[in-house]
Amino acid sequence: MMGLGMQEMIVIFLIVLLLFGAKKIPDLARGIGKGMGEFKKAKQEFEREITVGEGEGKKSWERPATSESTGHPH
Repeated sequence: MMGLGMQEMIVIFLIVLLLFGAKKIPDLARGIGKGMGEFKKAKQEFEREITVGEGEGKKSWERPATSESTGHPH
């Protein structure tokens, strides 16, 4: 996991335990989980919007030009 060994993970956990206390860790983990879920949802929505916009752009680009849009008089 990102080059961290077991000893480093234990030290990080102990520091977090000292900073926040045992009672706050579940709340902290829950908040991080909710934040990650919201980030994932926003990322998926952004990707969907990009895909839809790209599809609409392709449709308008592939649409044949009419005589009105070419500027030629009738």
